[in-house]
Amino acid sequence: MKTKVAVGIIGAGRIGKLHAEHLAFRIPQAKLVAVSDIYVQAAEQCAADFGIPHVYADHRAIMADPDIDAVVICSSTDTHAQLIEEAAQAGKDIFCEKPIDFDLERIDRALQAVDEAGVKLMVGFNRRFDPNFKRVREAVVAGQIGEPQLLHIISRDPAPPPLEYIKVSGGIFLDMTIHDFDMARYLIGSEVEEIYVAGGVLVDPAIGEVGDIDTAVITLRFENGVIGTIENSRQAVYGYDQRVEVFGSGGAVRTLNEYPNTALLYNSQNVQRDLPLNFFMERYIESYIIEMQTFIACVAEDRESPVSGRDGRIPVLMGYAARKSYEQGRPVKLTEIAAL
Repeated sequence: MKTKVAVGIIGAGRIGKLHAEHLAFRIPQAKLVAVSDIYVQAAEQCAADFGIPHVYADHRAIMADPDIDAVVICSSTDTHAQLIEEAAQAGKDIFCEKPIDFDLERIDRALQAVDEAGVKLMVGFNRRFDPNFKRVREAVVAGQIGEPQLLHIISRDPAPPPLEYIKVSGGIFLDMTIHDFDMARYLIGSEVEEIYVAGGVLVDPAIGEVGDIDTAVITLRFENGVIGTIENSRQAVYGYDQRVEVFGSGGAVRTLNEYPNTALLYNSQNVQRDLPLNFFMERYIESYIIEMQTFIACVAEDRESPVSGRDGRIPVLMGYAARKSYEQGRPVKLTEIAAL
């Protein structure tokens, strides 16, 4: 067992800085020793903020350092698969933000490299580590609601992302619903075999003009018979809307939104409370910390990753099935896209 895990971060943007802060200040088992970014000024600022001794413009310096045990990949999506392959060849354990790639063949090559090298890979689906959703999963596993029958996920963003992002994000099913696809598999503990989508452009016509949609209801049929629904919207004017319910033969378990406080205001006209948390980095901050603690513990204690490369691949496959369903107006089996 390692007492300290030496870590290098690749990518010093928003999510890279978030992970750097947690590794530097909140995870004693980690030793953050290097950061790289093609925009070296971003890496330098990250290093200054979090006391990181080594700064590089070229990530290959991190791969070549024999004292670094693990890499945390937070660069742009189009670099993830190649960086996973390089890290595997360098013998580093790997944490990679989702998605691994938008191309299934590139994902498969990256996963093959991981398998051949015998290193660990954990994919960054942080919502699995949210205490609320984890409690729902525990209730399902423990049989506290009997046999699960229905799953309902509500996932609505407070505002659409910039159009420039949507143009390169892979679309709503790969940049937004991908989290809900992973959550559906995680909560039910079964694979989805068929997807049907009804969707449209109800928030902003410009989103449709760049080839995407902003509103969708997705029906999932699981191999174990459970039927699931996911509601997505790019804009909920009242804040970040994140709710889940699993209904079963013996009851139900659900989680509601997180709020900045628990205060309720009573007067003669109504009862009020403040709006829900408005940004994913506020709503899921605890989950990001637990997620990275878990990765470091897996490396230090030589444990299996709880979010495998396969877990990273299947939601991408589901995203393609969802897009095909929307475009063709019919249910699509995942086997029409590729093998699970």
